[in-house]
Parts: sequence; C-alpha cells; structure tokens
Amino acid sequence: MTMIMDESTVEATPSNEARRPEIVQSPKFMVVGVLLGVAFLCLGFLANLLIVSQLVHARDQEVLYSDFRSELANAIAPVGQTDVNGALLRPGAPVAILEIPDLGMKEVVVEGTTSTVTQSGPGHKRDTVLPGQPGTSVIYGRQAAFGGPFGQLEILQPGMTIVATTGQGPAEYVVTGVRRPGDPLPPTLQQGQGRLTLVTAMGPRFMPTDLLRVDAQLVTAAQPAPGRIITAAALDPAEMAMAGDPAGLVPLLLWLQLLLVVAVATVWLVVRWGKWQAWLVAAPIVFFAGVMASMSALRILPNLL
Repeated sequence: MTMIMDESTVEATPSNEARRPEIVQSPKFMVVGVLLGVAFLCLGFLANLLIVSQLVHARDQEVLYSDFRSELANAIAPVGQTDVNGALLRPGAPVAILEIPDLGMKEVVVEGTTSTVTQSGPGHKRDTVLPGQPGTSVIYGRQAAFGGPFGQLEILQPGMTIVATTGQGPAEYVVTGVRRPGDPLPPTLQQGQGRLTLVTAMGPRFMPTDLLRVDAQLVTAAQPAPGRIITAAALDPAEMAMAGDPAGLVPLLLWLQLLLVVAVATVWLVVRWGKWQAWLVAAPIVFFAGVMASMSALRILPNLL
C-alpha cells in the first residue's frame, strides 16, 4: 500500500519541465522582467553619467583638437558662421580653443549649444560673434557631466585671464565679474569693443538650480566679424540655456524596447538554464542596452548639466 501511494504521489507531482511554461507565462515573470530592465537602465544611466560621459568627452576633445590644429595650420579654420566653402557650420564643428590658466582648463569649443553638441565640449551660441570679434561672444559649458569643463567657473575673480584662439588668432580677455541671478548686467559695449560670456549651471553637481555667467572684456585688438546669417530668432529652442535635445527621444524609446525584450529573455533563460548560466550570457547584453538607453536619455537632459 505504501508503495502504491508513493508511486501515485510521484505521478501527481508536476515535473520542473512541466512547470516552466507556467512560470514563463505568469504575471510575476513579466513583472520580474520589467523590474530587471528598469534596474539595468538605472545602472546604465549612473555608469554613463558618472564614468562613460567623462570618457566620451575626453575622446571627443582629442579628436576635435587634432582636427582644429590641422585647420589652423592650413588657414581654413572658420571665422564666422560659415566654412571656407560658404556653407553653414555643422553642429559640433570646432571653432576655437578656450584656455583659462587659473583653472588649468583647455577646451576645444564647438559650434552649437544643444545637449548633444555640448557632450563633446563647450558650445558657441550660434547667433553671437566668435571670440576675438567686436560684440558679445557667448559660450555654454557643462557643469558636471561630460567632463564638466565649466564646473569651476564660480571661483574666477576679476582680473583673471581667458584666452580664446580662433582662425583669426589668439584673443585675450580679462574677467570683469561673475554674475548670478539678480546681479546687474554688464555695461553696454562701445563701438569696436568685445566681450566673452561663459554660461553654465549653478548649484549642486547634477542638480542645477539656475544659471551662472562669467563676463570678460576683450583686451587685444578686435578682429573683423563677418556678416551674421543666423539670428536669435532662428535658433532652435533646444539651443537655449538648460534645454534638452528632443532628438534623443526616438533612440531612447528604441533602446528601451530592446532593453525590455532582453530583460524578459534573461528571466526566461534563468528558468531554462539556471541563474549563473543565464547571467553569463545575458548580463553584458543587458548592461550594454542599459548604457545605450541612458546615452539617449542624457541627450534629453539640460545642455548645461
């Protein structure tokens, strides 16, 4: 009798193979997959923001510096809104080398101020003159992410020097003040005078509260400024201070979809193969998808972050 009961019990007990499809189709399985995707997205976002973005900025600066030095040597560096062929400068094209000796900072300035462009370096606001020319030249720079080139602007003091090198040669500026919200505007420029205004985020790192501006007066001879094609009215809203780049939305959605599929597939592999075997195969893919999704998310964040 005992033997018969034992056999019937064994036959009534569902095997692991039979239970696996039920597990895969259960709501709990899907919830675990979604939570896994969210976890790796957050992990990828933090890794990207704190580590990968710094490496991306350093790599881009090396390439930009090499390209701009070549343009300077061949006398084809831009001196206005167009290149040597008369075409509008592409966003991200190098236009100047900015040096602040008191901060130990040397950065290649690129054309444009969208969040995507300022990942590579400080961005020149396209409706303003280039450094060294009469008028006010405005440059945006990040406070913390992607190298945080403007993260120490607040410690600048009047009298400190800023040097900007363009296709017209080096231009020297002297800092006249650091402006915070509510501070008075600098005096109106006289005919032939030049000013450089550096703009970044103000407040705790990665949690900006407002804008910080540094004004510097041109002390070397001003260089001729070509006619302006792009005006303030023609700028895209994504080029304004603290704006994000909506161009990152579509890539973000695509990477999120891939991340969700991979996360669910990972949970399925855990059920089929076992935990360690599944993680060995899936972890690099899930982490990569999380990093790429976060890269797109960073484009949506403010351009001065």
